[in-house]
Amino acid sequence: MAGLRKFLDRVEPMFSPGGRFAKLGALYEMIDTFLYTPKDVTRSAPHVRDAIDLKRVMTYVVIAVLPCALFGMYNIGLQANLAMAEMGLTAAEGWRGSVIAALGIGYDPTSIMACFWHGFLYFLPVYIVTLAAGGFWEVVFAIVRNHEVNEGFLVTSMLYTLILPPTIPLWQVALGISFAVVIGKEVFGGTGKNFLNPALTGRAFLYFAYPAQNSGNDVWVTVDGFSGATPLALAPVGGVEAIEAAGYTLYDVFMGFLPGTIGAESTFACLIGAAFLLYTRVASWRIMLGVLLGLLGTVWLFNGLAGPDSNPYMHLPVTWHLVAGGFAFGLVFMATDPVSASMTATGKLVYGALIGVLTALIRVINPAFPEGIMLAILLANVFAPLIDYFVVQANVRRRMRKYV
Repeated sequence: MAGLRKFLDRVEPMFSPGGRFAKLGALYEMIDTFLYTPKDVTRSAPHVRDAIDLKRVMTYVVIAVLPCALFGMYNIGLQANLAMAEMGLTAAEGWRGSVIAALGIGYDPTSIMACFWHGFLYFLPVYIVTLAAGGFWEVVFAIVRNHEVNEGFLVTSMLYTLILPPTIPLWQVALGISFAVVIGKEVFGGTGKNFLNPALTGRAFLYFAYPAQNSGNDVWVTVDGFSGATPLALAPVGGVEAIEAAGYTLYDVFMGFLPGTIGAESTFACLIGAAFLLYTRVASWRIMLGVLLGLLGTVWLFNGLAGPDSNPYMHLPVTWHLVAGGFAFGLVFMATDPVSASMTATGKLVYGALIGVLTALIRVINPAFPEGIMLAILLANVFAPLIDYFVVQANVRRRMRKYV
């Protein structure tokens, strides 16, 4: 690292104003500040609502999401190896099969390392393409606007990768992150000025633009010809009975041992990240509490109103709602985005409750979109400024009544 430091110091004049590569100065600053602590850290607000140093915030979020990423890699390989054993396959197709054969890893579903490295070979290309495509647009806008490339994209790239299906074509990965960065963030002015969560914006774009590769039962397991129905897809068919008949237990779903996205299925891993974010005060406990209360209240209402002929989803206990799908991932890492969420104390509770209510409504009333948390957060993002407006106006009226 000392040698790299000397190299960066030597080429720095070339990227400074008047240097040969002055227009690429933003790229140099991004590399330098990511690898080392700069002399001048962020003094002004990294986004429009908080004055905490941006690099520290983003580093903490990346650390918090690492358990989800590591477990996700293992689970991708586990589901693939289980499917291969069930179908009688002895080797994976394509370059991944060649790599696994060269390393002698094998496909034993009981081997942690065999599952992890098999899943890693699916995670790595998606993440590399995400960094390359998204980083390209970040640098382009930084050069055009003459501002620094900050660490915010590192969080967006990781979260975006983890909510994708492992079988997604790489060209769609590049298209989705391009939409997320350009349309979801940069057109509004960049980091701190976007009103929608960029990672979810890119995921929603792919969900509606290319549903065949981003939804259904055939995209969650990497083995061709194997269909892995998730609990959220089974719940509208027969409720808890259908889920348990497919071999899923509440423990399996809580831990994340089921087909799903690259890294958003494990509630246990998300809870580890939540504990870290709450301890460091990076994430808002009010938003998390609001989401939980909103979901609990709405699901209990549906359970109470459900009759014998009702949608089986209305009978689904709240425990399954809490652990199934990406609810925990959305609650911990997406809903708490400080830029796109409400900023007032009361507003955060209302904002979180709105997400919880909408999640239950989308799941139960319209099971065509089983992963309701994604759409719920994006809808709540739109209303976050309005929620804050009414909270502020209510405070103004209360103080006027008291002092005027």
